[in-house]
Amino acid sequence: MAIVTDTFKKIIGDKLKTDFDSSGTYYFVGIGRSQIWNDSDIATTPTNKVATERDFRQNLQGVRQIADISFVVPRVNWSSGTTYSAYDDSVVGYPTPNFYLITGANDVYLCIQQGRNSTGAAVASAVEPTGTSTTLVKTADGYIWKYLYTVGAYSASRFLAGNFMPVQFIDSADSSSPASEVIQETIQNAAINRQVLGVAITSGGSGYASAPAVTISGDGDSATATAVISGGVIVNIKMDSNGSGQIKGSGYNQASISFASGTATARAILSPKAGLGANPIIDLRSSNIMMNGRPNATETGELLINQDFRQVGILRGVKKLNLADSDFTAGAGTALTKLRFNPGATAFTTDNFIIGGTSQAKAYIDFADSAAGAFIHQTETTGFRNFIVGETLSATNLAGSVTTGTAVLASFDSATVNKYSGDLLYIDNRAAITRSAGETQDIKIVIQL
Repeated sequence: MAIVTDTFKKIIGDKLKTDFDSSGTYYFVGIGRSQIWNDSDIATTPTNKVATERDFRQNLQGVRQIADISFVVPRVNWSSGTTYSAYDDSVVGYPTPNFYLITGANDVYLCIQQGRNSTGAAVASAVEPTGTSTTLVKTADGYIWKYLYTVGAYSASRFLAGNFMPVQFIDSADSSSPASEVIQETIQNAAINRQVLGVAITSGGSGYASAPAVTISGDGDSATATAVISGGVIVNIKMDSNGSGQIKGSGYNQASISFASGTATARAILSPKAGLGANPIIDLRSSNIMMNGRPNATETGELLINQDFRQVGILRGVKKLNLADSDFTAGAGTALTKLRFNPGATAFTTDNFIIGGTSQAKAYIDFADSAAGAFIHQTETTGFRNFIVGETLSATNLAGSVTTGTAVLASFDSATVNKYSGDLLYIDNRAAITRSAGETQDIKIVIQL
């Protein structure tokens, strides 16, 4: 049996983000597939094979450059009456409820210690944490919180979603940086390395008339804690604070817990090596990357208005069509061919077949306009015969019965992107989505590493 560690996942995520930020590297959201999935139009599950990738490319309608990327974690909103978990280095993944949260002010906190009553039972959070200082925040309900960072307006608009929230590390901040980034850099620089953050009781023992002294042994320095008893049992252990509002001690790579008397046992909970706040991506165990693309209503020639699509993908390094392997760097581009009609054409219908009377070429109609023509794509279902200028075109529905629509082909407009170029990194099959005039789609894609 084997695992991939969070450290390795973060390295992969960092490499992806570095590549994204590199000059000359372009990532795109691709949308496509106008035709229905099946009779009930229920999306099928994509499979990881070459044929699936080829099918996605054949159905591609257009691309929109991805301008933003961020690490993200599952979103946890502060809610009165919720009992939050404390940070624990022995817990796999995210406990329920979680050990961190985002407040109504978009401030992110990590729970150091749960509020507990006199018998040691955890109590629900009743006070939303506030404050952005380097010291710990203790609320009236007994919870102790560590402020990590604030999700700024820009990050919130791109990456704050119903199920995810952005998590960030600030490389450097100066007077021109947003105030939230300056504060976060201060938090990062003030982090205390390798602390004992808490003590988890594994057995509370019995017969205690008074709280025994707690000893923390290890290779660090100065960490101390105080036990709380109820009914002769140790029910809680609180870390002692120093004079500046922080937990005492630092420098622990290893630590063990012992008591002056009795049979109680416990284990130490250690912080990340650099300390809480030094890197929220590590603190919150983020192994997810979100990419954000926003097709908008002005991209009518590249990503069609009033068209529907059923696939979303991520492509890297797309090339221009017929331009000697030249990188495509524009904000948006079409992967569809446009057929232009001679005057007098009658209306065609989107999502039908268009057929050439002479060539017998067939294609799906992604968008039809009797005055301007029709945007089309071909797949292995339609075949890949070429239409001929001057031939008469007609339309049928997908079942093959003749529908309205005839025209004479006048000319072609080629696609601007080569749909078979670049690396296809991600495919998402979904129910039909229609792009409408006057709206911007906010496509948030989360890659789980």
